[in-house]
Amino acid sequence: MTDQTTDTTARPYKTADSAKKTRSRMLGLTSRDLLLFVIVAALTMLAPFILNPFPTNSGLAQFNGGYPDLMQRFVIFGIFAIGFNILFGLTGYLSFGHAAFLGVGSYAAIWMMKLLTLNVIPAIIMGVVFAGLFALVVGFVSLRRSGIYFSILTLAFAQMSYALAYSVLTPITGGETGLQLKSTDTPLLSNLSATEIGRANLFGIDMRASYEMSVGNWLFTFNAGYYIAAAFMLLSFYIAIRLFRSPFGMMLRAVKSNQQRMNYTGLNSRPYTLAAFVISGMYAGLAGGLMVAMDTQVGPERMFWTASGEVVLMTILGGAGTLIGPVLGAGMIKYMENIVSKINDSILHQWFAFMPDGIEDALVFVIHPFIGKGWHLTLGLLFMLVVIFLPGGLVEGGQRIAAVFRRKETKATSVESDAAKQQQHPE
Repeated sequence: MTDQTTDTTARPYKTADSAKKTRSRMLGLTSRDLLLFVIVAALTMLAPFILNPFPTNSGLAQFNGGYPDLMQRFVIFGIFAIGFNILFGLTGYLSFGHAAFLGVGSYAAIWMMKLLTLNVIPAIIMGVVFAGLFALVVGFVSLRRSGIYFSILTLAFAQMSYALAYSVLTPITGGETGLQLKSTDTPLLSNLSATEIGRANLFGIDMRASYEMSVGNWLFTFNAGYYIAAAFMLLSFYIAIRLFRSPFGMMLRAVKSNQQRMNYTGLNSRPYTLAAFVISGMYAGLAGGLMVAMDTQVGPERMFWTASGEVVLMTILGGAGTLIGPVLGAGMIKYMENIVSKINDSILHQWFAFMPDGIEDALVFVIHPFIGKGWHLTLGLLFMLVVIFLPGGLVEGGQRIAAVFRRKETKATSVESDAAKQQQHPE
């Protein structure tokens, strides 16, 4: 009897354990998170095809974004936004100074290339380390305050960093002109010749090496630098998922929910917020290191306050506190910056050439302020619409669209079931 009782009481625990194992799939992710990671990985790997939907000889080829420089920006600024979201999305602390860590990471990376090797791995590691150390100092001071005071402190640190890089520390930062690899540099583990200047590599793989595949009127470019940066982005995204689902992530959400109540329970929130700040800064350093790996030059403009504001826009536009939102926001802003800004009046006249002259000129006159140099106006209007109608960002928009389709499927299913019941039980 005792054995039977022991067996029956043990079953619920076994069932719970098995259910937990079922929920946890590969890589320590739940099935839902694993599906999200696989989707992001597929979109990233297939980006050269997805971003070039129009033939090269088409008038709409202007909207193709599948060239190496832009694709690299997508994933690098995606990393930047993912890191910022760990701080802002989880804790609610709004930093206006994250560009400082981007710049510190970039300067550390370029000096590693100048002094040690053109291999990007040591440069990226140094970018992450130095950005993390600088974030530790800034966070230790700034996190003594919260709310708007915290935001102003981080902005002050970023502007001081920009001023130091621009005019004070010119022997280290290069001042206004910045730093880049030169023929006079003598890296310890590289023989820098005139043909190697600016050619960073990953164990011999040139970052600028590309392979072009032509399929009919379509041209797809596969760039080594993009896929290396994309691999780092996927690793960063995976770490972010683990952080979001961990007890540490729950503590950060508690800070955002009600930090005062959390302190009343006897839990000190300061170590958690400081850790989140440092991790976020290290993500920015990784993005800065990758920017140098793709283009071996850096200037103080990366530390200016507008760069900090840009990552805030990316996160809110995509969906603060969500996993994929910051990546979508970064892609949207960088796409508009590089594609919409290139559209000019001559291109508009080509598009509307089939219309009567008066209507054509009127359309060009109306659209002109929103393109070219006026692309910021288009971005501002888009940001206003998202904040007003989609507070959860682009992710919320996708969820609403999915909910509409789910409702239609549920309604269709209920209609079919009612029809089947009527056939089975006619009155």
